[in-house]
Amino acid sequence: MSSFSASQVVRKPAVSGPGGLVAAQHRQAAEVGAEVLAAGGDALDAAVATSFALGVLEPWMSGPAGGGAMMLWRAKERQAHCVFYGMRAPAGLDPADYPLSGGTVSDDLFPWAAVVGDRNVRGATAVAVPGLVDGIGLAHGRFGRLPWRELLQPAVGLARRGLQVDWYAALMIASATRVLAEDPDAAALFLEDGRWPTIAGWTALSDKRIDLSRMADTLSEIADKGPRELYDGEVGRALAADVRAKGGSLSHEDLKAYRAELQQPLEIAYRGGHVHAAPRLTAGPTLADVLGRLETALTPGAAPDGTAYAAYAEALDAAYAKRLSGMGDSDGESPEAPACTTHFSVVDREGNMAAVTQTLLSSFGARCVSPTTGLLLNNGIMWFDPEPGRPNSLAPGKRCLMNVCPVVGADAAGRRFALGASGGRKIMPAVAQLTSFLADYGMSLEEAFHQPRIDVSGGTAAVADESLPAGTLAALRAGREVVTTKRTVFPYAFACPAGVLSDGATNWGASEPLSPWGDAVAEA
Repeated sequence: MSSFSASQVVRKPAVSGPGGLVAAQHRQAAEVGAEVLAAGGDALDAAVATSFALGVLEPWMSGPAGGGAMMLWRAKERQAHCVFYGMRAPAGLDPADYPLSGGTVSDDLFPWAAVVGDRNVRGATAVAVPGLVDGIGLAHGRFGRLPWRELLQPAVGLARRGLQVDWYAALMIASATRVLAEDPDAAALFLEDGRWPTIAGWTALSDKRIDLSRMADTLSEIADKGPRELYDGEVGRALAADVRAKGGSLSHEDLKAYRAELQQPLEIAYRGGHVHAAPRLTAGPTLADVLGRLETALTPGAAPDGTAYAAYAEALDAAYAKRLSGMGDSDGESPEAPACTTHFSVVDREGNMAAVTQTLLSSFGARCVSPTTGLLLNNGIMWFDPEPGRPNSLAPGKRCLMNVCPVVGADAAGRRFALGASGGRKIMPAVAQLTSFLADYGMSLEEAFHQPRIDVSGGTAAVADESLPAGTLAALRAGREVVTTKRTVFPYAFACPAGVLSDGATNWGASEPLSPWGDAVAEA
């Protein structure tokens, strides 16, 4: 039985205006992007600045040592673009270094067969080749207006100031204290005395800050020398040396060989409109499968009812069964895993849009820090199945299969939107339902973000928001096992989305109502 209040209601109004907007999982990062828009930058420029700011403000979710994907809508050309910057396994990685422990399952995001010492989950042996900086640099080189250095300065300034430890930051650090303590550099950065969270003695009025000066120096080098500094330059050399000193296989050669990709996005026709999604090694192909099933199985009424949610569950279940067998993704996800990854969406006054999802994979990534660069490291190796002989089995030089699902699209009425979310395997179901709420029911962005959702992502049961009407829950239970839960701040039972929408005259932005940091900010 739940201990949470049954009468509490949380509302977060959408932000609107005639100019540009940024919706992100951290208000200060959204403010950084909105200031770029106000200074004459377009959606891509704002995305660059927001991306690096989020890496400072939410260092456990993403950062320069992570990866991700970006969907862009260029209004003048009426064309969508995908920039893919997923991680990949180092060339020198040896799968034999990840022996199975036998008879147990990993307790992190994905219940793979457990590896001895969790070598694929935490520590330097879990670090994959990062792609974020090269991907953001590729997008900026193709579409950016404002200078690269100028766009990174807000993130440098935030890092120089240090990360403020409010109650939510304290909660995130406390959730990972035990594993952060295993790495001396992570413990020195986030804990006190190598054991306790930095929150000891915290009060509502304190200004306790985490020292991110080394990260600031790294960001300053990348700002001055360009995005390839993390790959070809001394920053890259130092990062690789730190990882190898901690026992990982990442080399400077791996970094120098890495290249982000401009990919042809998927174009998915849906209900008189269309959705552009990232292709290949993302959740985009699975989203296309879901929307194709919904177009025939769902007959929209005035509002989503039990029949609609049953259709969502059936489509998601069938699409994930196909994904798991054909693409080799995990066969489940821990429902207790804290939120990981971050997403933000941007629209500018010209109608250009960006949907950007970036991640370290787990919360706090590999739970270890590069001491020279000050960067928290990814644990991208966990994306691979440690058992050999499977579609997604671990191998040297192999690209990671990601759950990210950024999209840009339009409904039949011509309203354009950019959506995405964080939350591992929960991401795609959230994006699919939000797309349906907008395209099938004509909801406003605010209505769509407050509408209860379900999660069906390959597990044995559907997870349903307990605020759904009894009749809707009964319709769901008629076809499957259903577990109900409340939308809470931590951990997230559902994905954490952020999105923007434009009808051509007014723009709106919204973030997950239960996210204490998430917000949409309009340019001044």
